[in-house]
Amino acid sequence: MTSPSPGPGRQATTADALEVPKNIRWVLLGIMLALLLSMLDALIVGTAMPTVVADLGGLNHMAWVVTGYTLATACSTPVWGKLGDLFNRKTMFLTSIVLFLVASVLCGLAPSMTWLIVFRVIQGLGAGGMGAGAFALIGALLPPRERGRYQGMVATVMAIGQLGGPLLGGFLTGHFGWRWAFYINVPIGLICIAWCWMLLRVPAAKRQGKVTVDWWGITFLTGAISAVIMAATWAGSTYAWGSWQIITLGAVAVALLAALIATERRVAEPLMPLRIYSGHRNFPLAAVLLTVTGVALFGATLYLPLYQQVVQGASAASSGLLLLPMMIGTLITSNIAGKVMTATGRYKIFPILGSVFLVVGMGLLSTMGTDASRFETSAYMVIVGAGTGFTLQMSNTIAQNAVELRDIGSASAATNLFRNLGGSLGIAVFASLFAGAVTGAGRPHGEGGPAGGAEHLSAAARQAYISDVAHATHLIFLTGALIGLAALAASLFIKEIPLRGKPGSAPAKPAEPATAPS
Repeated sequence: MTSPSPGPGRQATTADALEVPKNIRWVLLGIMLALLLSMLDALIVGTAMPTVVADLGGLNHMAWVVTGYTLATACSTPVWGKLGDLFNRKTMFLTSIVLFLVASVLCGLAPSMTWLIVFRVIQGLGAGGMGAGAFALIGALLPPRERGRYQGMVATVMAIGQLGGPLLGGFLTGHFGWRWAFYINVPIGLICIAWCWMLLRVPAAKRQGKVTVDWWGITFLTGAISAVIMAATWAGSTYAWGSWQIITLGAVAVALLAALIATERRVAEPLMPLRIYSGHRNFPLAAVLLTVTGVALFGATLYLPLYQQVVQGASAASSGLLLLPMMIGTLITSNIAGKVMTATGRYKIFPILGSVFLVVGMGLLSTMGTDASRFETSAYMVIVGAGTGFTLQMSNTIAQNAVELRDIGSASAATNLFRNLGGSLGIAVFASLFAGAVTGAGRPHGEGGPAGGAEHLSAAARQAYISDVAHATHLIFLTGALIGLAALAASLFIKEIPLRGKPGSAPAKPAEPATAPS
């Protein structure tokens, strides 16, 4: 009796027959809890900031409470990923959680805005390890072929983190005080540590010879990321896009990136191994997909609630729930894509579909004027959510399947980094477009950014402000649709290489084309 053929473009291996441990869902719950904590704290302080400023002062430095966290998270993510590859991933993961919890307590005890910013930076360092460690552990525990079964769990956690942060921050601040927005991390984090300590089993990395840390790579990469995020944060708000400050930051970022590439070519254990970019074209293509998806995701979650509050009169108290249609679209399509990928081993169609949905959804959102209904907006949000569901987690799987297991931590950290950088750059560009469109009589003097309200304006000025916001969101989502075309182009060039069948196996190579029979 002959065994079935593996099919075109797929190589049969004995690894495919092996099963994932039966308790894997319980293990993943602990990992997902840490990922949820890191995502919640990126947004939880937003609704608490007015109360924080009223208590601590420091209004001029308020933005750095968020920027310091995201900057530290982005800079530390590749470092944690590489340390996990060099040493024990479980140890690095638990260490980052402990650092996060200690910093959370310090944030709750902060006596001034300056100290709060310092402690938020430390908290961001821990969050970088939690995010990088979570995706690296998923990559090490689950073969890509089986990962689709659990893709819905990851998508659910990310959606809850995206929507739950503002809601939880507002609830805790209103009922217990803003300091509990940080203290709440402690009991949840301790449960996560105990859970992972007992259930998580990851073999230690096996390295021959002395392990060296790429300190120069860490320095150059941290400097380049800092320059990019600072330029993205300040451009169009604190300084003009063409100012010498922004140009200097851009030049510094390029110089440090060049120094990083030169360093990574010659060190024994590079922080960002260049082989993950040159080994197979799927990895850089997945990086493009993740960057563009980050732009769309962050832009939609920031400016859709603003549009619905200002133009459609929705309540600010329910701002987090306004994004529920997008979350539903993400969850449905993410689960569909995961199940189909696991059953068939096929996946190229999903980033293509996701990119199409993103472009169409953002394009439809750009057509909304001052008379768009909430049902219309919700329908368009479902389409954008479907695009992120088809694209986001599938791009992570494609990227991890294109590298060897020894680089899974660096690859996972890089994918997180690209998504976060896409979000930061997207927010900067969108904020500049918003500030340029919402001007004149429609906005009170001195109000900048999306937080500017219109409740105290006259009827005529309020109507002008509403029109300005509608025009600004039109420009933002039209730009998002145009950027989405880059993701569509990248998805078309992805090559459907066979998915690995078990943890620890080398990435499968595409099957050689069969020769025609003579």
